[in-house]
Amino acid sequence: MQLPAHVERFEELAELTGELHLAIGVFDGVHLGHKAVIESAVFSAQRSGGVCGVLTFDPHPSRLFRPDSPTLLMMPIEAKTSMLHALGVDIVIRKHFDREFASIPAEDFLASLKAALPALKSIYIGENFRFGKMRAGDVATLVESGNELGLGVFSADRIKHNGDPISSTRIRKHLEAGEIESVNDLFGYNYFSTGLVVGGAQLGRQIGFPTLNLPWAPECLPRFGVYQVRFRSSVDQPWADAVANYGVKPTVAEADQSPALEVHALADTTLDQGDWIEVEWLRFIRPEQKFASLDALKAQIAQDCETARNLPNHG
Repeated sequence: MQLPAHVERFEELAELTGELHLAIGVFDGVHLGHKAVIESAVFSAQRSGGVCGVLTFDPHPSRLFRPDSPTLLMMPIEAKTSMLHALGVDIVIRKHFDREFASIPAEDFLASLKAALPALKSIYIGENFRFGKMRAGDVATLVESGNELGLGVFSADRIKHNGDPISSTRIRKHLEAGEIESVNDLFGYNYFSTGLVVGGAQLGRQIGFPTLNLPWAPECLPRFGVYQVRFRSSVDQPWADAVANYGVKPTVAEADQSPALEVHALADTTLDQGDWIEVEWLRFIRPEQKFASLDALKAQIAQDCETARNLPNHG
């Protein structure tokens, strides 16, 4: 059977053939800790000739439980879905997280999944996974239910970095502080932005530092500042070295300017408006600041470029 890239409803998988090995979680950022869970499901599916699935939630459960202070995501669900497929996941189930789903008693959670997904053979979760009404369920609850239903329950210990568990919460704090190297260490890949280049005010070109402007608006904002980055126009193209400014451009922008990502290539580039680019963030150079004049801004950008040239150009 042809598997869709993702499904919105369980009914779309009701007639799935082959064993379904299902990883469950929000998996924001698909970091190294998440991969320990997901890759176990992928391996089991490949070993049995079955299907590997991921059940994730959209919106984030905090939108329901804490609407005034929800968790801000590092990655849109489309990018997350693409990364999950790259890890070998066959199908991504984007479950709408609503009050009905959240109110399922913990002891009935697995039975409800099995009823919706008859091919379900085993589930894969992190050791701190909580679920069900009042978040009362844990790994022990799943094991007990799994034994009754003939389902395997695999839980992965939390992966640690420098003695502390890797978590999306920890990574968000590094991101908001501009600690991009720590972010990349915990992700296991370089933080990235993608999109189509749009036109700007051409100020960069006027002062000798033309930029590629990327309309990019994550929920969880990185620290405003200048970064060493690299970019490419497709996955089969080489990386080009660059510096990028992410922020509100206080020297020249209006007071209500939305954050923007502007990339200045350290060598000539033929890319222009309408081109797709992928930008990888490598190192934080300095905070964004307001300069007294355009000449002062120009001098600082030249210094930023020199700083970036003297740094290793890979993550």
